[in-house]
Amino acid sequence: MTAQRVFRSALLSGLVAVAGAALGGDLTSQQQLGKSIFFDDNLAINNNQACAACHGPAAGWTGPDSTINAGGAAYEGSINGRFGGRKPPSSAYATPSPILHFQMDDDDELFVGGNFWDGRATGERLGSPAAEQAQGPFLNPLEQALPDSACVVYRVCTASYPVSFESVYPDSCPAFPADTDALCAEGSTVPLSPADRAKSNEAYDSIAFAIAAFEGSPESNAYTSKFDAYQAGKVALTQQEKLGLNMFNGKGKCAACHVLGQGRGKKDGVPLLTDFTFDNLGVPRNLENPFYLQTEFNPTGYAWVDMGLGGFLVTSPDVVYE
Repeated sequence: MTAQRVFRSALLSGLVAVAGAALGGDLTSQQQLGKSIFFDDNLAINNNQACAACHGPAAGWTGPDSTINAGGAAYEGSINGRFGGRKPPSSAYATPSPILHFQMDDDDELFVGGNFWDGRATGERLGSPAAEQAQGPFLNPLEQALPDSACVVYRVCTASYPVSFESVYPDSCPAFPADTDALCAEGSTVPLSPADRAKSNEAYDSIAFAIAAFEGSPESNAYTSKFDAYQAGKVALTQQEKLGLNMFNGKGKCAACHVLGQGRGKKDGVPLLTDFTFDNLGVPRNLENPFYLQTEFNPTGYAWVDMGLGGFLVTSPDVVYE
């Protein structure tokens, strides 16, 4: 499996000073809208799963169930018995990832950026990998499983959020048929005129930008770990923590990928502990992953191999090169 080098939220889990949803200051109206969408259980076919179900704030914005994480690691979707193929990545600190592109770095041939473990949310279409990633789970039959992006738009347009969708994106909601809710619940697409379909598609992109705005807000990208305070010269590390940092920078070679110095792995001078590239991890398959038993979506069963970035690139004609 090839996977993107993990972000700082996973690496800092042992040094976190503050956890939970209310970490930052005031949110902008766009960020507040994105937060409401992020935590809305109704944005799934069975009205039972929000983005936060797989990206819980108390667990570093990744899968919040320790029992699942200790076993198969993949999370069940809105439809009972359907599981994704991978453990949810953290949604925190993902927004700085650039548009997926190819570059030469000395003698290394690197793909840099994108979102999802395999980089398939390239960011090329919307200019934001985080926004493109946000659109995927709503329509994935193994996750929130809505049949049509118009279903997401309809439910957001008719939701009672503290900040409404049209207050942030005026005149964005199309004219929906009276039976839209029933069509979405039964797994049918919504019949829209060409003009309303175009309007719905634009609204779906706006929803993605709102989610990405929240994911880039101080509530998500908090920079409040002890490591951040240490970098700012506000606290000292314990002797054990110093030994760990020395190992991280030295013999462990962690910093070769999870960079602490200048360059691509910093935002506003703060280390992101990633260089946004991909590596072949060489880890064995997790045979407890229930995706191996999803024969409707995985007909190869236990012969399935997660090709990660390589699998995505084979099928993508749209990769950006430098």
